Amino acid sequence: MTDCSTAGPVHATKDPKRSRFGTMPTNLSIKNAPDRVVQRLRERAERHHRSLQGELLAIIEAAVRGDAAASPKDILVEVRRLGVSTPSEAADLVRAARDGR
Repeated sequence: MTDCSTAGPVHATKDPKRSRFGTMPTNLSIKNAPDRVVQRLRERAERHHRSLQGELLAIIEAAVRGDAAASPKDILVEVRRLGVSTPSEAADLVRAARDGR
């Protein structure tokens, strides 16, 4: 058994494979991607001077960054931008958006 009190100070070492959150990176894969989609992604990656993997990661990061909750001020700005002034107009916009999917 080792006596920890005589082992000296313990220094945390930063593992270069770990993210800033202390977790190991996760590998993701997309199976059966259509050739036309892959080709467009390759072209996009080339335009941005990235590898295909780098481009995919940039797209994913942008997608999750956009998931931030809207503040009441943001919602008010959007309502004013849409010109909604009554609850029935708002309901009509919601129905149109839902039916357009």
